[in-house]
Amino acid sequence: MGKAQLGELFFRERALRFSLPLPFLRQITITERALRLLITTLISLFLITLAVALILQLTYSRSSHMAQQGRETILHASAAAANIRQAYLDQIRSGYTPRSLSEEDFRKALVPGALEEGRLFAIVNTDGLIALSLPGNADLAGRSILEVLSPRFVTDMRINDTQMTRLAMVSGEEAYVSLHDLVPFPGSLLVIQKRADVMRAWRESVEQVSLLFAVTFLVLMLLGAAFHWQAAKAAEADQTLSTATERLDMALDRGHCGLWDWDVAHGKIFWSKSMYAIVGTEEKGEFLSFGEVAERIHPDDAPLEGVVEELLRGERNSLDQEFRIRHTDGHWVWLRIRAALSRAPGEGAPHLIGIAIDVTAQKNADRLNQEAELRLKDAIENISEAFVLWNPNNELVLCNSKYQQFHSLPASVCVPGTPYEVVTRTAKEPAIRQRMPLQSQDPSEGSTFEVQLGDSRWLHINERRTKDGGFVSVGTDITALKKHEERLVLSERELMMTVRDLQKERILAEQQSQRLADLADKYAREKTRAETANRSKSEFLANMSHELRTPLNAIIGFSEVIETQMLGPIATPKYLEYARDIHKSGQFLLDVISDILDMSKIEAGRVQLELRPVPLSTAIEEVLRLIQPRAAEGGVEIVQPSLREITVTADKRALKQVLINLFANAVKFTPEGGRVTVATETEPKFAKITIADTGIGIPAKDIEKLGRPFEQVENQFTKSKGGSGLGLAISRSLIELHGGRIDIASRVGAGTTVTVRLPLSAA
Repeated sequence: MGKAQLGELFFRERALRFSLPLPFLRQITITERALRLLITTLISLFLITLAVALILQLTYSRSSHMAQQGRETILHASAAAANIRQAYLDQIRSGYTPRSLSEEDFRKALVPGALEEGRLFAIVNTDGLIALSLPGNADLAGRSILEVLSPRFVTDMRINDTQMTRLAMVSGEEAYVSLHDLVPFPGSLLVIQKRADVMRAWRESVEQVSLLFAVTFLVLMLLGAAFHWQAAKAAEADQTLSTATERLDMALDRGHCGLWDWDVAHGKIFWSKSMYAIVGTEEKGEFLSFGEVAERIHPDDAPLEGVVEELLRGERNSLDQEFRIRHTDGHWVWLRIRAALSRAPGEGAPHLIGIAIDVTAQKNADRLNQEAELRLKDAIENISEAFVLWNPNNELVLCNSKYQQFHSLPASVCVPGTPYEVVTRTAKEPAIRQRMPLQSQDPSEGSTFEVQLGDSRWLHINERRTKDGGFVSVGTDITALKKHEERLVLSERELMMTVRDLQKERILAEQQSQRLADLADKYAREKTRAETANRSKSEFLANMSHELRTPLNAIIGFSEVIETQMLGPIATPKYLEYARDIHKSGQFLLDVISDILDMSKIEAGRVQLELRPVPLSTAIEEVLRLIQPRAAEGGVEIVQPSLREITVTADKRALKQVLINLFANAVKFTPEGGRVTVATETEPKFAKITIADTGIGIPAKDIEKLGRPFEQVENQFTKSKGGSGLGLAISRSLIELHGGRIDIASRVGAGTTVTVRLPLSAA
C-alpha cells in the first residue's frame, strides 16, 4: 500500500469516527463478529456431534458384528459336528465297519451357508494332522495343525467352547478358531475364520457411512465458507484500515518515535499511541490541547509557537527542532520533531503533521562519549611516556605534555590539526648519539627502535600504524634497563671465564673416565659382595633397634630435662639454646633411625602383618588428630568431607603408619594458606583413599624417583625440609605387602595427589 493510499485511509477513518457515534460503530462490529462466531460454532458443533454419533454407532456395530459372526460360526460348527457324529453312529448301528470320512460326506454334514464369510472347516485326526478341509482351495489336507496355527493353540484352545478363540496363524494373520469333539468319530472338527473375513462386511458399511459423512462435511464447509467470504468482503475495508493502523503503530513504537498532527487553528494535537508510551502517560483520548503539551516542554528550550508562526508566514518550509519534554516519572526525554504544514481533505485549516523521534539514548551516548574522551585525554596526559597520535593525513590528533617537553614544542603547535611538517620544523630535537633499530614482525605496520640522547639517557620508541591509516608513537625511558643490561654483559663475561675453567675440568674428567672404566670390572665383582653386604646390613640394622634407640632416647630425654630446666635454672642462656638443638637433632636422628630400621625390617622380610577388618574412617580420623597440630602450625587447612563407611582388610598399625607418612608429606610440602583434601570411595574389590594437596608439586621426570629408599626430589622448598627420604618407600612397601598399590600424580605449582588402593574386607 502506497503512502497516498495510507494517508487517504487515515483521514477516512478520522472522518468516519466523527460522523458516527463511537458506541454505535463498536456495536456493529461486535454484532458482526458474534454472528460469524455463532454460525461457525453451530456448524462445528453439528459436525462434531455427527462424527461422535457415527463413531459410537460404528463401534457398537463392530462389536455386534463380531459377536454375531462368532455365534453364527459356532452354530455352523456345532451343526456340522452333530451331523458327522450322527452319520458315524448310523454306520455302526447298520453293522458296517466304520470308515474314514470322505470329502462328499464332509460336505453333506455342513449346513447351507456354512462356508460363507471365509469360514474354513477341517477334520483333524488323533495325530494332529488335517485329514480333510473345506473349501477345497484351502489346501490344508495333510498338514499338521501346528503348521497352520501358532503354538499358543495348545494352551489357549478349548474344545467345544461357546466362543471363538482369537489366535495367530503361522502366516502372521489373525484368526478366530473353534475346535469341536466328534466322539465316537476318531478326530475333531476345526473351524477357522480369518479376522479380515470377519470384518469385511463391517468395513463396507464403514466406507458407506464415511462417504456420507464426508459429503455432509463438504456441503456444510462450503456453506460456511460462502458465509464467511461474504462477511469478509463486507469487513475488508475495516480490516485493511486496522492492519495499516497496527503496522503504523508498531513501526512508530519500534522506532521510538511518535506521530504528530497539530490542528493549528483549533489548538489541538493528535498523538499516536507511541507518543503516550514515550512520555509514560496513559491515553486520554485522541487529541490533546496545546496547553497540555506546552506544560511538559522544558522552559529552557525554544518554544514551538514561534516556529509555527514562521511556518504560517511562509518564512520556513519545515520544522526540525530538538527539545525536552517531561516524562511522568520526572526525568526529561529528548525529542527531535520533524514536521511540515499540510491541509487534510475536507478541512480548510492547515495542520502541522510530522514525527517526533526519541533521541534521549543518542544524547546520553554523546554525553558518555565526551566523558570518555576527557578520561582518555587525562590518562594520556598522566602516563610517564611521551605519547603522540597522527591521523591518516599526517595531522596532529593528540599529544601529551611529555611529548611537548621532549621536543620543546610551544603550546600553539600542539593543537589538533597541525601538520606533521610544521611540528617537525618547530621541534627542537635533542642530540642523538646512537640509534639502534629493533627487528619488527611486520615492518609495514610500524617500527620499534632505541635511541641514546646526549645526556646519556636511553629511549625506547614504538611507532605503529592505526586502522584508519594514521600512526601512534610512544617513547619510554629505558635508561635503568640499559644499565641493568650492561651489568648482565659483565656477568656474561665472568660466566664465559667460568666456562673455560669448566672445560679444563672436563679434560681432567675425561682422563679420570679412563680410570673409571678400569674400575668398572672391579664394580661388577664387588656388586655381588655389596648385595650380600646390603642384606647383612639390613639384618644387622633390624637387630640393632634397641641398641640404637636406647642412647638416642637418653640424649633426647636429658636434653629435654635441660631445656625445660626441670632440675633448676641454668645461668647461661646459650646452654638452653644448645639443649634445644641437641633435642631437635636427637629427635630427627631418632626418626631417621626408625625409618631406616623399618625399611631394613621390610627388606629383611621380618615384617609380620596382623590382617583384620579396619574401618577407614576411624583410622583416618585418628591420624588427622595427630597431624592437625602440625598443619595448624604451618597454616595448612585440612579438608575432610564426609568419609564413606568402608572396611578394608589391613594391619591397623601399618595402615596408620602409611597414612601418617602421606599426610605429613602433604602438610610439609604445602605452603602456608594451602589445602590438603582427603576422600574415600570404593572400586571393584578395592577401597581408594585420595590425599590431594595444593603444594609445590613434583616434576614429571622426578615422580618415578619417589618410593626409592633414601631418594628425595630436591628444589628450593624441599631443601629447607628435613627427612630421610624413606617415608614414601616404607609406605609403598607396606601397601604392597597388603596387596594394594600407591599411585602419585602431580604437577609443578598445582599440587600432588596420592591414591592408595587396599583390598576391601570380605565381611
